[in-house]
Amino acid sequence: MSDRLPMTPDAPDDADLIAALKAQIEAQQAIIDQQAASLAHSRKIFDRSSAAARIGVWECDLSDESLVWTDVVYDIFDLPRGSTPIREEALACYPEESVRELTKRRSKAIEDRTGFSLDAEIITFKGNRRWIRITATVESVDGVAVRIFGMKQDITEEKILADRNRYLAEFDTLTGLANRSQFQTKLSLFDAASASKAKPFGALLLVDLDEFKPVNDCFGHAAGDACLTVVANRIRNICAGAELVARLGGDEFAVLLGPHAQFEEASETARAIVTQLGLPIDHRGQQLRVGASVGIALADNCTSSQLAAMADSALYAAKDAGRGTFRIYKRGAERRARDTSSAA
Repeated sequence: MSDRLPMTPDAPDDADLIAALKAQIEAQQAIIDQQAASLAHSRKIFDRSSAAARIGVWECDLSDESLVWTDVVYDIFDLPRGSTPIREEALACYPEESVRELTKRRSKAIEDRTGFSLDAEIITFKGNRRWIRITATVESVDGVAVRIFGMKQDITEEKILADRNRYLAEFDTLTGLANRSQFQTKLSLFDAASASKAKPFGALLLVDLDEFKPVNDCFGHAAGDACLTVVANRIRNICAGAELVARLGGDEFAVLLGPHAQFEEASETARAIVTQLGLPIDHRGQQLRVGASVGIALADNCTSSQLAAMADSALYAAKDAGRGTFRIYKRGAERRARDTSSAA
């Protein structure tokens, strides 16, 4: 039996162990550096995209209502970047109606632990008027809302473009009056309301200019446009209380009087239009003259298409009577209309 102990494998040298650990640390550091670089690149892309789209991130701690904003939110509100935003001061930038709506939606989202979105107008700390789109999400812990966060986007240009497109769709660009499309939309409300017997308007007046073509032919289209602009302003002033004043196209106009308009009001309005449009129009020192014929239909027991047809028929009657006058068409009251209007 031998007294010698069994041999064991040689333990790794300390230097080798340190080198291995160092290599492992360096490899992990390389991964961390790579991830940090990727994160920095992603953050740079986000910041640039955020700035380009005018979108900023915000959050609010519900325990003390403290705010945290990214740079774009500061820019939207015209506050120095990095300053401390105060929620009460930010809310003062919103009009009262928007504050009420924002408070309502925010409270509901916190109660239900959901979110909301809202477009609102603001007046910034420098007095600039902007439109912003707010999105919000509520974060909760153990069923209790603790934080609300989201994005704020400057949509001023989008709002201006949308308003411009809506204006072009509904208004005549030369005169600023409602266009034919808006007139037809308004007229269609008549049929929807007829079932409930709540008339949206009481009379339709169709106005057609007399002797307008010679103005274009003799003085040019610029003079014709100036003439139409003056005519539109005169009709607008006469019919300030009307439901709608529209240019249907060319030298045709339409007026929808309010629901309580009756025979006398329609007659007086038409008479005023004929009188005012018969006055000369000064254009670059030249006196332009046009006139107007008006056809009237009272909104009584008829459809919108019948109302338009009756007004058109009355307009033709005014033209046939020598122009510069008006006629009223009302079923069952033609004789009264002839006697009361300026017809012979």
